[in-house]
Amino acid sequence: MEEGHVNCNIDTKGLATIEFGHPSSNALPGKILGKLAKTITEISDDPSCKLILLKSAGNRAFCAGASFDELIAIENIADGKIFFSGFAKVINACRTSSKLIIGRIHGKAVGGGVGIASAMDYAFATEAASIKLSELAVGIGPFVVGPAVERKIGLSAMSQLAINATAWRSARWAEEKGLYAHVYEDIQQMDKGITELVEKLCASNPAAMEQLKSVFWEGTDHWDSLLSERAEISGGLVLSDFTRNAIQSFKKT
Repeated sequence: MEEGHVNCNIDTKGLATIEFGHPSSNALPGKILGKLAKTITEISDDPSCKLILLKSAGNRAFCAGASFDELIAIENIADGKIFFSGFAKVINACRTSSKLIIGRIHGKAVGGGVGIASAMDYAFATEAASIKLSELAVGIGPFVVGPAVERKIGLSAMSQLAINATAWRSARWAEEKGLYAHVYEDIQQMDKGITELVEKLCASNPAAMEQLKSVFWEGTDHWDSLLSERAEISGGLVLSDFTRNAIQSFKKT
């Protein structure tokens, strides 16, 4: 099976478009997580980059979260921590980037996908972009992505997602809570809205946008250590019989 991809290009206006993709509903294996984090960091340091647009491939799911195949293969806490640290690295790459990151959420986001959407500075979505934090349903919890989700939509809304782990919340619900800035009926309308904002931002003062980015993420300097600690919690829980059986059941559905 194809292993997935992370692509990046910068246009003449200074917009860097990063796309990730995987044949399993854009799930994120460790290799893709590492490449995505590295790409965000590297492009942020490129002097020709003014703004980042983060998107995923295809026209169905935005991101199915963690790779079940890799989760079931974890054999010890150390390996578990390494895997979940992949999501931590992507979130921290978004957090520490000096560039504003625009999110294009065209379809459903699950688990880590919700975390990545939460790490965007401004997210566009379609009505198909419903969300779910499914971790508790497989015996773990949204420990790594939790801080990003809570920062974006508040503790109450994050708790609702985390506790009712099998329930989908609509894109309109996510917009109401602040995860999405705009929700459109279809991809074409969403892309038109993205283009309009991107053109304005690429013509804006880069120094002012960098300062805005810094202000938006104040109070998160401890996230390198926090998310590492959270990754260890998830890495331990994934070894339980409950979680292994739950993942196998999910893979069969």
